[in-house]
Amino acid sequence: MHKATFEQRPKRVALFVTCMVDMLYPGVGIAACELLEKNDIEVIFPEEQTCCGQPAFNAGYRDEARKLARRFLSIFGPLVESGEVDAIVSPSGSCVTMTSHFFEAIFEESQETELSHQAERLASVTFELTEFLVDVLGLVSTGAQLQGKATYHPCCHLYRELGVDEQPRKLLDGVEGLEVVDLPHGDDCCGFGGLFAIKNSGISAAMGRAKARYAEQSGADAIALCDVSCMTHINGILSREGVSCRAHHIAEILNNHLGSTLRPPSQPAPAQADHPRRWGE
Repeated sequence: MHKATFEQRPKRVALFVTCMVDMLYPGVGIAACELLEKNDIEVIFPEEQTCCGQPAFNAGYRDEARKLARRFLSIFGPLVESGEVDAIVSPSGSCVTMTSHFFEAIFEESQETELSHQAERLASVTFELTEFLVDVLGLVSTGAQLQGKATYHPCCHLYRELGVDEQPRKLLDGVEGLEVVDLPHGDDCCGFGGLFAIKNSGISAAMGRAKARYAEQSGADAIALCDVSCMTHINGILSREGVSCRAHHIAEILNNHLGSTLRPPSQPAPAQADHPRRWGE
């Protein structure tokens, strides 16, 4: 997949927040938005956006997935094609994989040539968050400060489909005070895999337990990753296995949303005022 190169530094992006972030982890979306704004990127949040169709696609429901893909293109397409935004950015390698790799294919299947071409055009300007920060903006640090020890789990879609791996690692290395340690067998799948965790729950749980053991062996206080779906699965396993570390989305680490020190679950962070930011503000 060809990614666009920018003659000038982008000024405005559309945030593709994903439904899991919007519904379950809005703090991740806010952190992503603020990271972009701190680097002089204006963020547009299309409030009418919804699921990209990945669950339906993974389950084999191509027609239902195409309906959601058409909606995505109808919302984000005009923003890009009119020049209102320079790029689309998302805090999810999984959903970026769906929009960038599979939209074009499912419209080719249905012989909707123009939509397939539109999907291809949008894919060239759609970036996972750390990919955009490093490859487009040229960042090596976000100015974050965090005391503790973290390891990094490369989520499968981000690592295997998008080929994004060095970018999040580089940004973690740039966090002042944070010691980044290797995760044994780090590129093994955590076992989530969307519907895989439902249809093959026993295998999924076993894979998750292996990830928990390796995290414990690393001695890390936290696991950084780039997808809230994997984060949800891993944290459930860590809790059930009694492992003290927790998984955190990298956006919250890079935007200082975790306080000044990584703490195990038994040591809550100091109370903070409610975050005043709301979507659309």
